[in-house]
Amino acid sequence: MSIEALRDQLPDYAKDIRLNLGSLAADGPLNDQQKWGTFVASALASRHEGTIKAIVAEAEGKLSEEAMTAAKAAATIMGMNNVYYRFVHLVSEKTYSTMPANLRMTVIGKPGVDKIDFELWCLAVSAINGCGMCIDSHDAVVRKSGITTEQVQTAVRIASVVHAAAATLDGEAALS
Repeated sequence: MSIEALRDQLPDYAKDIRLNLGSLAADGPLNDQQKWGTFVASALASRHEGTIKAIVAEAEGKLSEEAMTAAKAAATIMGMNNVYYRFVHLVSEKTYSTMPANLRMTVIGKPGVDKIDFELWCLAVSAINGCGMCIDSHDAVVRKSGITTEQVQTAVRIASVVHAAAATLDGEAALS
C-alpha cells in the first residue's frame, strides 16, 4: 500500500483530497523527516487502518527507524495530552489548571529525534484532536526554534488532508 493506493481508494467526490495528498507528499517547505513524520503521526491520529497502513508503508523508506518510532510516539502521547489539556482548557472550574497533570510524558523531552521535528508532529496531531492549549504550546516551541509559519501551516495542511482522507474512507465503509 502507498499514498498512491490510498488516493485511488478515495471516491470521485473527494477529488480535492486526492489532489492535496499528492501535492503535499511531493514537495513543500518541510524536510523529509518533518514531512513524513507529520504524515505518519497524522495517520495514526486519524485512527483509520487503511490510511495508517498506506502512509506508514510510504514513509518506511523515507524515515529512519528512530524517526518512525518518534512519529508514532507523538501521535500516542498527544492522544493522551490532547484529551487532558482540552478538558483543563474547557472546564469552567479553574482549579484544574493549577493542579499537576501527574501524567507520564517523558517522550516529549527525549523523543529520539530532533526535538523540533517531534514538536511539529505533536502540533499536527493536536490540530487533528482539537486541543487549543496544545496547539498554542507546540506552536510557540517550534516557532521559537526557527520553524516558519509556512512550515507550521504545511504540517497542519498535511494533518487536515490525512484526516479528511481517513474520514472519507470511514464514511464510505459505513455506507457499504
